[in-house]
Amino acid sequence: MKARTMAAGLVAGAACAVASIAGVTSASADVNPLIVGGVDADQEYSYMVSLQQSGSHFCGGSLISPEWVLTAAHCVEGTDASAISARIGSNDNTSGGEEAQAAETIIHPSYGQETAGDIALVKLSAPATSAPISVAGSADVGTKSRLLGWGQTDPEPGGSAPTALQQLDTSVVDAGECTGIDGTKELCTENPGGDSGACYGDSGGPQIADGKLIGVTSRTGNGDSTCATGPSIYTSAPAYADWITENTGG
Repeated sequence: MKARTMAAGLVAGAACAVASIAGVTSASADVNPLIVGGVDADQEYSYMVSLQQSGSHFCGGSLISPEWVLTAAHCVEGTDASAISARIGSNDNTSGGEEAQAAETIIHPSYGQETAGDIALVKLSAPATSAPISVAGSADVGTKSRLLGWGQTDPEPGGSAPTALQQLDTSVVDAGECTGIDGTKELCTENPGGDSGACYGDSGGPQIADGKLIGVTSRTGNGDSTCATGPSIYTSAPAYADWITENTGG
């Protein structure tokens, strides 16, 4: 599985966000990760978003303003906004929270043209009432963080995915520990214990630090189709703050 494809599938499960996994309907092929080695979320996250198609979770996202969700480009590439809905602020991706319809998607223009750029915006058809999360100003090596998602909890491709939100505490490590990464625009995120991290279905979901958004689940950091055998790569939200502001109006 190519690194870019793997990235599209890690979407929800615990602390690793990486690619798409069988058993979860995806808006585009290979987009559905779960967190491996995580635990059930110990609190509710008002900004946590389950992007869905035909009522099934396919990717994660973060509500960054009442009208906008930040996710991974590979999650929405090739999919019309009319086919995407969002469940916001619930730890269960099948019920609760508030539901919204997507009205527009904006994919970063560099996606597919360079190593980084796996980031996209989804505009909602009406403002959400849930509290959004702010984008952090920076995310340096050593930053302690938490991964959130509904991706596979089984590291092998095609594993089952939970409906209960997973979380995993981890940290940002030196970019040199990941392969195929742009260290100026992406975060290399450790896999605690060598067996925990993002997986298929976690894609697009948040990496948070001190209550702010630092990363968007993108792909595996070692090219292995089995999740959590190495670090995960997250698109750096701070690195794209200007682009986000330009397209959302702040």
